[in-house]
Amino acid sequence: MTTFEIGTDFLLDQQPFKIYAGAIHYFRIAPGQWRYTLKKAKAAGLNTIETYVPWNMHEPVEQQFDFSGALDLKRFIKMAAEEDLYVIVRPSPYICAEWEFGGFPAWLLKYPDMIVRSNTPLFISKVAAYYHRLFQELVPLQVTHGGPILMMQVENEYGSFGNDKSYLRQIKQLMLNNGVDVPLFTSDGSWLQALEAGSLIEDGVLATANFGSHAKENLTVLQQFFEQHDQKWPLMCMEFWDGWFSRWQEPVVQRASADFEHDLRELVDFGASFNLYMFRGGSNWGFWNGCSSRNNVDLPQVTSYDYDAILHEDGTENGKFAALQHVLGVTGEIGVAEEQAIQPRQLPSIAVQKTVRLVDVLDDLAQPVTSLAPQLMPAIGSGYGYIFYRTTVHGQGKPETLRLVDASDRADIYLNQQLLDTQYQATLGTDLTPTLEADNQLEILVENMGRVNYGTRLLSPTQKKGIRTGVVIDRHLHFGWQQWALDFKSITHIDWTKQLSNYGPTLNRFTFDLDQTVNTYLNCAAFGKGIVLVNGHHIGRYWSVGPIETLYVPSDFLNVGHNEIVVFETTTTPITQLEFTDKRMISE
Repeated sequence: MTTFEIGTDFLLDQQPFKIYAGAIHYFRIAPGQWRYTLKKAKAAGLNTIETYVPWNMHEPVEQQFDFSGALDLKRFIKMAAEEDLYVIVRPSPYICAEWEFGGFPAWLLKYPDMIVRSNTPLFISKVAAYYHRLFQELVPLQVTHGGPILMMQVENEYGSFGNDKSYLRQIKQLMLNNGVDVPLFTSDGSWLQALEAGSLIEDGVLATANFGSHAKENLTVLQQFFEQHDQKWPLMCMEFWDGWFSRWQEPVVQRASADFEHDLRELVDFGASFNLYMFRGGSNWGFWNGCSSRNNVDLPQVTSYDYDAILHEDGTENGKFAALQHVLGVTGEIGVAEEQAIQPRQLPSIAVQKTVRLVDVLDDLAQPVTSLAPQLMPAIGSGYGYIFYRTTVHGQGKPETLRLVDASDRADIYLNQQLLDTQYQATLGTDLTPTLEADNQLEILVENMGRVNYGTRLLSPTQKKGIRTGVVIDRHLHFGWQQWALDFKSITHIDWTKQLSNYGPTLNRFTFDLDQTVNTYLNCAAFGKGIVLVNGHHIGRYWSVGPIETLYVPSDFLNVGHNEIVVFETTTTPITQLEFTDKRMISE
């Protein structure tokens, strides 16, 4: 049986071993492309793959766990072993990863006293329940049990959030209690304060650093940190950033291959191990995109997690693939047929067959909930997507103040079947002064555009999406509401014959047949703002502000024979035709 230990070097079967790893997120890649991606990692010269584990996907509803299909973590790890790759797993409750709420499930927000990433009985009890189930998948796959898992992470960049070592020790102990017996590590920013706050170096847990350049400088800081604590450990960059993520309304971030090659060579020449973040990009399917925060302003990330990585979102090579091979001195290849199969293809255009208005099919999508005050997303649904509010307001036939108080993140406000205003973060809460007749129908569609995934705003009340305080009419809060939680997990009950109203968001249905499935991109450049479902698979959000104008559609989501695509459009933009392309499109 293979052994793995941490001494002055990483020791594999008692021999010095450099870890050359790459991040591959199984949850961001269609399962049909897992093996291809692992083969490419091996061909690039890597000996290990690394992955986060998103709690919110594996326990979407409290005490309801899912490790099947696209979430079959065990199958993914075993497949890596079949391709002669070792595995590093990062199963910490918090993952960041530009992922919704940093991986925390939205149902945690139903608990008023919940403080995530804290040594509090409530939070720790929820982690303990999750870990009890999660490690049933992971423990048998450890190298100590004959599997490929070399080591696991205790917490992720905790030094950029807090410094409560009792919390870190609780998480570590939960791992040990559930059978983890491979070496443990933490990863933090590569400055002394972050390493000190976020590590368990005093407990013998390996500390690693995250950075994307200036390798010699950053590794010297890590070495200095070890020396301060009388440790002689191997140096490892747990996240060597070979690209970066993108946000709406900002240019796509790209990194030159030559720059990447220079900095990676510096790291290798210094004698360190590394994990490329990312080896392959992927997609933030569904509503899983995270959100950055800068100066208390939330900046949602786009659906594409291409990351300008070694392999793009669609699996095709970036120029950095050859650069990586050059640094590692390898010339590996995989089969020509496998390379050809991954290439995206353009499909014929498709005209819309049916269009219905959201207001006419609300009850087909969700059960209405009646309440005195507006309810929040996790209180009445999954916590993701949209929530549609409706009420009756009585007026005096003259202009009156109307204001949303503490709403997130985007709101379409309709009065008497007319769009009154669309408000985003910067304008939410702006006073409106409509004329209110004797009886008025007020409807508000609120969108959760992605919860913050990094920093102290993980604890912000803005993570509770919807209307938090209420709606003010004149100077008073208005009571008496109906609301529908809309996460579009099922659209099979939509009655496409309902064509009653002429206002509000639309659902647009397209059907077509295929002789064979292909990988492709949906061109969303002519759309407004919304989401797309392909045969029930939610492939993510689009938004005309850019910078990404396409949504990736892997062949896994298409059928030989009949196919259905539904576009939910929240603006007045008509969705009349679908266009496909063979490449990712970026706006100027």
